[in-house]
Amino acid sequence: MRRTSFEDMNCSLAQCLEVVGEWWTLLIVRDALFGVTRFDDFHARLGIARNVLTQRLEHLIEHGVLTREPYQDNPVRYDYRLTPKGRSLWLVVTAMRQWGDEWAAPDGPPVQTVHTTCGNLATVEPVCSECGEHIAPRDLCPVLGPGAKDPSLLPSR
Repeated sequence: MRRTSFEDMNCSLAQCLEVVGEWWTLLIVRDALFGVTRFDDFHARLGIARNVLTQRLEHLIEHGVLTREPYQDNPVRYDYRLTPKGRSLWLVVTAMRQWGDEWAAPDGPPVQTVHTTCGNLATVEPVCSECGEHIAPRDLCPVLGPGAKDPSLLPSR
């Protein structure tokens, strides 16, 4: 069953979900971030039905998250590679993984990340792009941006 489209919603989060909001999509992106590029490898790692995988890959290509590059001619086979747009989903995937580690992994994280520069386990923490201070939701105040079409996007105060 096709869900309702967010295409006409003036909200960046809704537009992101329009591209990566289907169940399997971020798992495909996760594996691509880990270096998986081949259809059969995505299929084997995820256990996803081949037709669903095909649909999700086509969707990601259509939206500029992946490119398809032939690596074999007879029969034609493709590598699926992240574009800069796709690689920028790293922060989204990392935030969701860290949330899962904290709230949905009672035996501890199934995968951890090591910062290759210092060699220590690392988590990604939000900091202000201007002053470098750590930030939490309570430290932020939404204001209308240049793309706002509807002032009701902001909560009433």
